[in-house]
Amino acid sequence: MRFEPDRTAVVVIDMQNGFCHPDGSLYAPPSEAVVEPIGTLVDRAREAGVQVVWTRDVHPPGQFDDAHYYDEFERWGEHVLEGSWEAEIVDDLAVRPADHVVEKHTYDAFQGTEMDGWLSARGIDDLVFCGTLANVCVLHTAGSAGLRDYRPVLVEDAVGYIEEGHREYALDHADFLFGEVATLDEIEF
Repeated sequence: MRFEPDRTAVVVIDMQNGFCHPDGSLYAPPSEAVVEPIGTLVDRAREAGVQVVWTRDVHPPGQFDDAHYYDEFERWGEHVLEGSWEAEIVDDLAVRPADHVVEKHTYDAFQGTEMDGWLSARGIDDLVFCGTLANVCVLHTAGSAGLRDYRPVLVEDAVGYIEEGHREYALDHADFLFGEVATLDEIEF
């Protein structure tokens, strides 16, 4: 699967201490396990001149105090609080100055952020997705990308999850409804 470097971005979803480090409040071992393949994908992208976009799930402590229905703290407990160690990208995946970082406050990195405008301004059409969690932030962001007429491609061996069934659901859903699925070895820049 070949991508034009100047029209492509690798989007790394939420590879943060809270999800990928054993001391994180929402740690999932499969999320830690994809750090290395994501590092490989990011290195290949940078070598080819492909833009790298990182998302960080960040929550102000009182974000859901006045929520009518949508309350991530009720579902998951307090996590990746603004300014905390948990909210930082894991040490093994270094963000560089040329990369772009999108801070989001919900599962979808397009919701209430500059993501769409930033990508559009650079003529980026194809988005290669990796990160965590497969059936939560990866799926919702990739689906939102598809609805905005980007070409979302999920890298199946670079996506973290809590349970294997969650990963399989997300990949099958993406492939069936709004995008494509490929392995790390199939991605070419």
